[in-house]
Amino acid sequence: MSQQYDLPPEQQRLLLEKTKRRAELREQFLKLRTDPFRHASGEGGTVFDPALLRYQAMKVSAYDYFKPSGKNILHGLVLFVAPMVITGYFVYKDRSQKEASYRRGEVAYKDRLFKFI
Repeated sequence: MSQQYDLPPEQQRLLLEKTKRRAELREQFLKLRTDPFRHASGEGGTVFDPALLRYQAMKVSAYDYFKPSGKNILHGLVLFVAPMVITGYFVYKDRSQKEASYRRGEVAYKDRLFKFI
């Protein structure tokens, strides 16, 4: 096999195995999903996937097992509080500078952006 896609042979082999495994799983899923005899047995047309069930159970019970820690607090501060504080600081600084220049008479009234505030 030639050097296709600029990948080493080992990685190509792994990708081919992964593709083959995905195709097999897809075939199996479609076979179970479209089986007309499943409806007669009362199971319905849905396919039971234990991994999906575990994932859904994990998402539902995540808040039951949540433990506050310093890392969680830091994430909350960095992602939510800090952007608001930084934005507020820059808005306050900009408006203070504009107000100071208005009060010193450096900007004519007709050139002001917010005349009625």
